[in-house]
Amino acid sequence: MTAAPYRRVDPRLGEFSLRPLGPDADAALLHGWVTHPKAVFWMMQDADVARVTEEYRRIAKNPHHEAYLGCWRGRPAFLAERYDPARVELAGLYDAAEGDVGMHFLCAPAETPVHGFTLAVITTVLDWLFADPATRRVVVEPDVRNTAVHALNAAVGFRVVGPIAKPEKTALLSVCTREQFLATR
Repeated sequence: MTAAPYRRVDPRLGEFSLRPLGPDADAALLHGWVTHPKAVFWMMQDADVARVTEEYRRIAKNPHHEAYLGCWRGRPAFLAERYDPARVELAGLYDAAEGDVGMHFLCAPAETPVHGFTLAVITTVLDWLFADPATRRVVVEPDVRNTAVHALNAAVGFRVVGPIAKPEKTALLSVCTREQFLATR
């Protein structure tokens, strides 16, 4: 688990990498991220470390969902999830297409925000997902109220499909093709 499966150097901010998340080893770190007030849309505000561990164990056991720890300059800085949206999160809720990959990401809370950091993270995550030639389109389903992430998604090429009702929220389904992403770079 120490080797990074993906690495990208941002021209301004330096090295970003992703490695498989270890549910037991990384849960205490993630707990501070997912319960932080800025992570309200992650819907784990009241979780304890045991619940975070169990959630990421559940993801690790699911053949259609994976979690990765993202690092910036060698230090843990964000979380990324890749999933099959036709089987996880959006099963039966949208018109799935071959080559669709679902994505979630969460930046760690920062004591001193770094201008452009979140954009560099989502760019890294999309670059990683599109590095797989089988990925034709990235699908996201953030809460409709999360206007900050909607603007960020638009900046990297996502186009809004429309709102969809999920059991836990009303989401704004958006998709990004490889071509749309590359056009923003």
